Amino acid sequence: MLPEAAPDTLADRPAGLVLAAGAGRRFGGPKALARDPDGVPWVEKAVRALRDGGCDPVVVVLGAAADEAEHLVPAGAIAVRAGAWSEGVSSSLRAGLDAVASLPAASVAVVPVDNPGLPAAAVARLVARSAPDALAFATYRGLPGHPVLIGRSHWSAVASGVRGDVGARPYLRAHGAEAIECGDLWSGADIDVR
Repeated sequence: MLPEAAPDTLADRPAGLVLAAGAGRRFGGPKALARDPDGVPWVEKAVRALRDGGCDPVVVVLGAAADEAEHLVPAGAIAVRAGAWSEGVSSSLRAGLDAVASLPAASVAVVPVDNPGLPAAAVARLVARSAPDALAFATYRGLPGHPVLIGRSHWSAVASGVRGDVGARPYLRAHGAEAIECGDLWSGADIDVR
């Protein structure tokens, strides 16, 4: 169950959103169940990066293998399920934005679970721009990546505009989102195969 938002105020800190609902076909299984070589779940690493980067609360969207993956969601993070997760990342993003809409946050930092190397410093660099009208994304040597920061005033339009396995990138491009270089902090690499 999600905590209720304060009716007339927005928190100073942004919420965090981990997209972890996919089946991970190229990866060989749901990435929500993946662990690093030391056994730390990727879900835990994503939640930690968001929290340490300044996001509170953090929502984790689950889908494929949700019953198993829910046990990997750290205490204090909010697990929600994307019922239509098999339709692609758009379903996960809609479910996540719907969940954060009830939280007192001016913006949300979005990361996929397949960025286990994401440092909190990259999150912090983006969330420093948190505001209801914020729209920004990390770049790595000029290439777009994550996290993505979406201000509350954009949530409804993003949720209604995403389709299939395409996330918010077209919306960000169409609305002049700010590109924030983070290549000095990390490579920005997604892990798509084992």
